[in-house]
Amino acid sequence: MNIVFNINPLGLEGLEATVSSLIRSCSDPAKLTIWFLCADFRSDNKGDIVRLLSEENFKGRSEFIDYNSHELFGHLRPLYGDWSTYGKLVIANYVDGDTALYLDSDLIVIVDILTLLNFEFHGAVLAAVCGSTIEHVLDKTFFIQRLNSPLNQKYFNAGVVLFDLKRWRETNVDEYWATLANKYPAELVSHDQTLLNAICGGNFAHLPFNFNNPWYPGSKAPENSTNSIIHFVGSPKPWDVLGSIIHKGYPTWSSYTTGAWKNKYSQLSIDKLRRSWKIRKSIARHLKSIIITSFGLH
Repeated sequence: MNIVFNINPLGLEGLEATVSSLIRSCSDPAKLTIWFLCADFRSDNKGDIVRLLSEENFKGRSEFIDYNSHELFGHLRPLYGDWSTYGKLVIANYVDGDTALYLDSDLIVIVDILTLLNFEFHGAVLAAVCGSTIEHVLDKTFFIQRLNSPLNQKYFNAGVVLFDLKRWRETNVDEYWATLANKYPAELVSHDQTLLNAICGGNFAHLPFNFNNPWYPGSKAPENSTNSIIHFVGSPKPWDVLGSIIHKGYPTWSSYTTGAWKNKYSQLSIDKLRRSWKIRKSIARHLKSIIITSFGLH
């Protein structure tokens, strides 16, 4: 079974917990091929991942694919100044095989992903957890005004996506999303997630709800968290600046992350400070909520 991560150096901080929990929860890790799509990596970043797999006694296959996210997607709307989020759109170009499970690097995987072997797509190019409808999402205006989508069209979060790569290639999805992206490069409010939902038009196969179980900053653990793919949605993440104070999921994330990994990837850096500045409003909002609750202020 193909598992795909699409990461840049800043995404490495959460990766160890995702990979470790994935391997430990899998009934037969030897059946996995883990692909790492690497944007702007240093050689030591790959070495750390190789060591991580060795420490987890991983007996499956691993592959590293380097690509230049700015070269491929620099004409599109970035996410906090970064274009690597669009990398999942080119998985079919790099990954061998007919299917692949894409995973974000801000997850804790407490399910056996081999239960998705022989998943029935029913003709869809991908499967995901249905989380909402167009009426309630950030890119609502784009879907209604540009694509004439109905308000009740189903919508998914793209942090966990099972791709039917064979059908993706056969139906030339690459041409469709590229045409759409080139036509509306500045209007992709949710970036690759906007494009993936546009590709499907509400017609996607449904993964079980526990395969993308959101845990928001400031909230208690979601229901069924011990049998889920927990997704640290929003900002700050548990590992962000002040995340250990704000995010109640910090102990869960920390339990899957070694001291050595934290010492290297949790240190303050220029990139981390830039991200902190960009999410400062979210950090301030959650801190304010904590203060109000702690002191009984209104």
